[in-house]
Amino acid sequence: MKTVLITGCSSGYGLATARHFHDLGWNVVATMRQPRPELLPTSERMRVTALDVTQPDSIAAALGAVGPVDVLVNNAGIGVVGAFEATPLALAREIFETNTFGVMAMMQAVIPQFRERRAGVIVNVTSSTTLASFPLAGVYTASKTAVEGLTGSVAHELAAFGIRVKLVQPGYGPSTRFAENGGARMRGLIPPAYQPFADPIFTAFAHPGPVTTEADVAQAVWDAANDTTERLHIAAGADAVALARALGRP
Repeated sequence: MKTVLITGCSSGYGLATARHFHDLGWNVVATMRQPRPELLPTSERMRVTALDVTQPDSIAAALGAVGPVDVLVNNAGIGVVGAFEATPLALAREIFETNTFGVMAMMQAVIPQFRERRAGVIVNVTSSTTLASFPLAGVYTASKTAVEGLTGSVAHELAAFGIRVKLVQPGYGPSTRFAENGGARMRGLIPPAYQPFADPIFTAFAHPGPVTTEADVAQAVWDAANDTTERLHIAAGADAVALARALGRP
């Protein structure tokens, strides 16, 4: 029976993905900064573990406690919306610490065990903002685009060791806690001069067309973890799939 470790399982895509893998018979290590076991099924195959991807000691402790894993899903992330001009560089660094450097740290932590076993899968969850430019999401998009470049390069390096590396690109998911999680960080990021530009965008967000559900992402991560082809990108959600097809991706 295989074991998957998923970061960022306290809500949204991570929580749905942990439940999905458990329902399909896998051992699941669901990690979050502040463990809340009550969110997930009580089961021998479900383990909820503390892990902060920005803290090396936390990563080492978590991996040391859970033992070998077969699949790593890098899902933990911070969302932020705002005018780039008004986004402090300190906040940009905070976003990158979780969304980019946290992914790097987790990958470097599991690659040695995967390489020694000559098996393993890494699934990095990014965003459809990497497929098409969206306004008021510059720093967030930059953090996710960096992960996409890293993933593509590392996929070549690790293929020789039997390790597969995949990208899942979710579309807009209004059911997630994106705004709630980033709320405090986003205060003041829309200066008055930008308000006339931002208002119609926020109105569109409130009345979207096809969107991405948590179930869409959970299924896409499952597909990525079990895909034995050389395919790198997997779009998740009707809107992300439409964008990918417009770019000529399957």
